Amino acid sequence: MTTFDVEALRRQFPALSIEDGGRPVALFDGPGGTQVPESVIAAVGEYYRTSNANHDGPFLTSRRSDERVHEAHQAMADMLGAASADEIKFGANMTSLTFHVSRSIGATMAPGDEIVVTILDHEGNVGPWKAIAADRGLVVRTVDIRESDVTLDLDSLDAVLGPRTRLVAVGWASNAVGTINPVAEIVRRAHAVGAWTYVDAVHAAPHLPIDVQALGTHFLACSTYKFFGPHAGVLYGRQEVLDALPAYKLRPASDRFETGTGNFEGLAGVTAAVEYLADVGAAYGGAAERAPRRERVVAGMGAIRAYEMDLYRHLAAGLGAIPGLTLHGITDEARFDAERTPTAALRLDGLAPRDVAVRLGDEGIAVWDGDFYATGLIERLGLAERGGVVRIGLTHYNTRAEVDRLVDALARIAASAAAAAAV
Repeated sequence: MTTFDVEALRRQFPALSIEDGGRPVALFDGPGGTQVPESVIAAVGEYYRTSNANHDGPFLTSRRSDERVHEAHQAMADMLGAASADEIKFGANMTSLTFHVSRSIGATMAPGDEIVVTILDHEGNVGPWKAIAADRGLVVRTVDIRESDVTLDLDSLDAVLGPRTRLVAVGWASNAVGTINPVAEIVRRAHAVGAWTYVDAVHAAPHLPIDVQALGTHFLACSTYKFFGPHAGVLYGRQEVLDALPAYKLRPASDRFETGTGNFEGLAGVTAAVEYLADVGAAYGGAAERAPRRERVVAGMGAIRAYEMDLYRHLAAGLGAIPGLTLHGITDEARFDAERTPTAALRLDGLAPRDVAVRLGDEGIAVWDGDFYATGLIERLGLAERGGVVRIGLTHYNTRAEVDRLVDALARIAASAAAAAAV
């Protein structure tokens, strides 16, 4: 197996050559949306040059467009381990797809039926369920966290599961603090009471291999712009469940859950993004170049995971040495590989998160601040009125030198704040 060559991979991402004030940018903003490789950019451009047409026309460009759309469905089926490309539905983003399908799922429920959500989740997997519950007289129950390490409290889950639970909506990983939830166990407990499961895998997809069949979930959603592709949302639905749901669609529409004209050029880029991950698997994950795409993608995600978590351990060690810095989430290194993504949420004493982000931005270092739509979690941690947290998101195109630059900048910012407070 070839050693992971981050510099070779970085050369495939044009945005990584951007400079700010004569310095290369250091992009730790991946949880909000990753950069894309040249192959994705080329695929979108090629679609416009050769295949730009609407669906189901009896002419060349439309036939080509339909081929690109079919290829994207198959690519995502391979990435997620779905049984069929028919189980993949595309939309604008995870949130829009969840709002849409929640209407169909809600229509199968009766007043008094229950939906379970969690404090740890992005609002995209909370708000739609609260909205449909309000419309149909359903009950929403919420799973709490253990505040000490910002992980889901499974005793709290057991307390809200019951005979009227119809759906459990849970995130695979927290986009705010990086916690990886024990989704297989959560799915098992939900199924034990006869409930469907809806898994938000938006933050997991860039960092972990996903197998929807092994997981056994009824639904899973993610967004391709979080794993090196264009802006598009993806919904997996188990075929027999999709077939049983009522569909809110226009009469002529050929697909029951994909509404309106699709983002066909974006879907061409989706296929290229999945192929990029497969190429990583062939180059650095030990997969044969001619192995099935699913096998290469899984190998690629394994190689990415190993590199990212080694880099995260380096980041965590650096952050831990900065006085006045509080890191939220799992801090026990022994738990990193199994229970967290390479995403850090922090605060510096005496500084608002936006102030920290601005100072880093002035040095060409991109991080996010706020709640990142994990609104319930930031409220639960008591940080909503204090500006939330600073979020650092590592991806496989970040380097150790970039991490050192970030840690040095944070240390200087922290020291400056401490000096100012002492005056």
